[in-house]
Amino acid sequence: MKKHKRHPETEAVRGGMDLSKKNGPLSTPIYQTSTFEVTDMEEQVRATPTDHFYTRYGNPTHTVAENAIAELEGAEAALLFASGMSAITTTVLALTKAGDHIVAQRDIYGGATKFFTQWLPKFGVEVTLVDTTDYQQHAKAIRPNTKILHLESPTNPTLRVVDLKKVAAVAKQHGITTLIDSTFATPINCRPAEFGIDLVMHSGTKYFGGHADLICGIVAGRRDLIDTIHATRTTLGCNMDPHAAWLLLRGIKTLAVRVHRQNDNALRVAQFLKGHPKVRSVSYPFLEGHPQRALAMEQMRGGGGVLSFEVEGTGEDACRFAEALNLFTLAPSLGGVESLVTIPVITSHSMIRPDEREKMGVTEQMIRLSVGVENVDDLIADLEQAFAVVKERQPVGAVRF
Repeated sequence: MKKHKRHPETEAVRGGMDLSKKNGPLSTPIYQTSTFEVTDMEEQVRATPTDHFYTRYGNPTHTVAENAIAELEGAEAALLFASGMSAITTTVLALTKAGDHIVAQRDIYGGATKFFTQWLPKFGVEVTLVDTTDYQQHAKAIRPNTKILHLESPTNPTLRVVDLKKVAAVAKQHGITTLIDSTFATPINCRPAEFGIDLVMHSGTKYFGGHADLICGIVAGRRDLIDTIHATRTTLGCNMDPHAAWLLLRGIKTLAVRVHRQNDNALRVAQFLKGHPKVRSVSYPFLEGHPQRALAMEQMRGGGGVLSFEVEGTGEDACRFAEALNLFTLAPSLGGVESLVTIPVITSHSMIRPDEREKMGVTEQMIRLSVGVENVDDLIADLEQAFAVVKERQPVGAVRF
């Protein structure tokens, strides 16, 4: 009988678990310990490379979460980190050395851009930024010493979608490792490993956790690469706390349910905004008119829970609108059950020079929404009242919003 392949929704709930019948806890225990006891020195030596040695090296709670994530991503292995940024920085430092070169998309998360452009040069690693969807630029930027091609899809906050097969083929032709930040997609909507991407990174703080109560980074991919990254993580010490890993496991169990609802809600919100006279543009992968909509629908199962839009008017108008919202909480981050609103030039991309932001397409009028699991009609009503409030408060002589 052909073995049944479980769907992502089932993997999210049961992935990483021992499904054999046993008398034991249904919920994974929290191994809230820094170190593990051994009976003798021989056992100490055997324990060193395992998750029963010292929690900086690994921990049984981590192991269950990492196995669950690897199953969700269709990857050989996964690693947890203390934050999304530590996942990026540790991975890049593990795979490069002084004299190496990296090609990275121009419009990626601001913290990653800062690391690539301000920190890596201090270690002798050069980075070339290329336009996200100009794949000829990607190919032309590659040098004999290029080691990593760094991607993000959909991008933050412009929601551009990368042709994963095309980029993976370019990288493989030159023997380059591909690393993608797939935070916005989640493995429920897209599994980049299926398209040939070597390493998939997430800020697990967002959708994997889902409840704004933990900080986490994730990298999944080929076993040999994960082993190399693990050695660097052990040295740098940026592993995750066991209790936070347990919270992450709890969040993963509802990942598919939440993401499906957020996909539906975000598309409805995007459609509402597209038809509003006070909105200049809307960016959402599954929205009619998005430049990569066909590609997004080909390689994604849903458009995700994040969208961005530009208001007619000024940056001050965008701020007033965000402040007038009630259900959309004014806060950074994304991916949780609660809907959030933020202004990228003030938060996620505040550390990027204005001229670089302009090249990315990140404007002062841009507002980013993380759509939660609330009733979508209530969310749209909140947007409508915010437009009304801003119009009422428009000062005399100002540009109309």
